[in-house]
Amino acid sequence: MARYKDYNYKQTKLLPVDFAEQILPGSFEYTLNYLVDNELDLSVFESRYNNDETGCPAYDPAILLKIILAAYARGFTTSRSIERLCRENIIFMALSADSQPHYTTIASFISNMKEVIQPLFVEVLMVCGNAGLIGEEMFAIDGCKMPSNASKEWSGTHADLTKKQLKIDRAVRRMLKRHREEDASDSVDPDVRQRDEQQIKKLQAISRKVKKHLTTTEEKLGSRGTPIKSNITDNDSAKMKTSHGVIQGYVGVSAVDDKHQVIISAGAFGQCQEHDLLEPIVQGVKDNLGEEYIEKARLTADSGFHNKNNIEFCQSENIDAYIADKGFRSRDPRFKDYKRFKPKLKQNKYFAPADFSFSKETNTCHCPAGKKLWLSTPNTVMGDHIYHRFEGYLNDCRQCTLQQRCMRKPPSSRGRQISVRIGEVKHPVPNLLKQMQEKIDSRKGRHIYSQRIATVEPVFGNINTNKRLNRFTLRGKTKINAQWLMYCMVHNIEKIQHYGSIE
Repeated sequence: MARYKDYNYKQTKLLPVDFAEQILPGSFEYTLNYLVDNELDLSVFESRYNNDETGCPAYDPAILLKIILAAYARGFTTSRSIERLCRENIIFMALSADSQPHYTTIASFISNMKEVIQPLFVEVLMVCGNAGLIGEEMFAIDGCKMPSNASKEWSGTHADLTKKQLKIDRAVRRMLKRHREEDASDSVDPDVRQRDEQQIKKLQAISRKVKKHLTTTEEKLGSRGTPIKSNITDNDSAKMKTSHGVIQGYVGVSAVDDKHQVIISAGAFGQCQEHDLLEPIVQGVKDNLGEEYIEKARLTADSGFHNKNNIEFCQSENIDAYIADKGFRSRDPRFKDYKRFKPKLKQNKYFAPADFSFSKETNTCHCPAGKKLWLSTPNTVMGDHIYHRFEGYLNDCRQCTLQQRCMRKPPSSRGRQISVRIGEVKHPVPNLLKQMQEKIDSRKGRHIYSQRIATVEPVFGNINTNKRLNRFTLRGKTKINAQWLMYCMVHNIEKIQHYGSIE
């Protein structure tokens, strides 16, 4: 018969702990502890406190900063989990000197980091520079979209939210009317009535929240001046498409040096498109490292940043930029058969412009049913191309037997419209977009751009996967930006731990 060692839970073991000995050289906590105590200027926190003569002593900002960044490095983002670590984890007991701050203190400290995070980020970056971790040869810019602490269900234009609020009010009135009818007929079910009353309170609170948002905030407008969706909970966030579906969130953008993948500039933005984000990130690089870095290093960015304004900006700043366009891969002979690996999409059941016949000699267009279309708008310029816009006659479209294959809805005021490309715009000056295409299609351009993925993507993998930041936990652009910069600081401190030298 098997024999096992005896054990007994009713016993006590006293463990003497020297907190200083728990922070081992070579560890992340040792590097963090050294930087906070010796390299960072924490006088930026002094203005928060006014307790030099009266009031309770405050927790030292150095202690709070250490435990928060150490928790972020281990994938803990909530204030309650950080408080629990300070009670249960010996490393956090050592970092906090067993002070055990309450989670509300930690949450308040994180929320107010927006005022001081930028100079702290730059100071860590300067330590990376002094340690020789920044190469000044190439830096890559990219963004990572993550959900925010807000529901996408409460997003919409002011008109959408007004309709939703009126719908909620109608539902409340129907429930109250039903209650009056039940009271008059003495047929009240107490359980149902209690549940209805709770639902009414909930709907009324939501209605008040929507009304407050509509009366206190202005309509958000897009780049074309048309209304775009705002969010009741976090109006700075935006709806954005990702590979995992549509989310309500922010995009965290970073510029990463290629030598040791040090983040040299970062920011969080509440907009779905990255077109307008290259300039502020490059300006951040210039502010953090100086114009000398911009003049020496090449810039690489993916197709999300490819537009005329960004290329003109890089040219005006004398930046050697390599920004890919959406057709970059299709022109690369190494990826000539990439389409066979893409999932096959369902065939469009409606007629496409290619199904319409256009005669360039007679400048006429006929639909698949053989009916002639009339030229509604000639010579329309869209991008680098010139189009003719044709439109079907309303009576022909109404009586057409192919209507269901041609139009989503039966025509009411206009027939089917299509645009036919007839030529290209002749630019009087060299086209910057064409020049960028030629530059990035060159042998040198492909070699330089191929380094982008290995430079910036592992940074997001480290932050999202290793550090477990898969959603922002705060609300508001300034607070989200501070949280993103703190995670970028953690990433840079790890680079100092692995490649730098700490005495």
